[in-house]
Amino acid sequence: MSKAKGKAKQVKGKLKETAGDAMDDKRMQAEGTADRMAGKAEEMASEAADRTKKGMRKP
Repeated sequence: MSKAKGKAKQVKGKLKETAGDAMDDKRMQAEGTADRMAGKAEEMASEAADRTKKGMRKP
């Protein structure tokens, strides 16, 4: 997992949502929303893992 991959999924999802809007394609809009949310979750998981690693280090 990485923050960059999460951000990339979010951008991909937003593009799909926008394209679905333009073409009035509800399925594409829904896929875009799902991709965007999955990207956000991945980014947040990566951030939590980073914080955990930092907390486990001894000063």
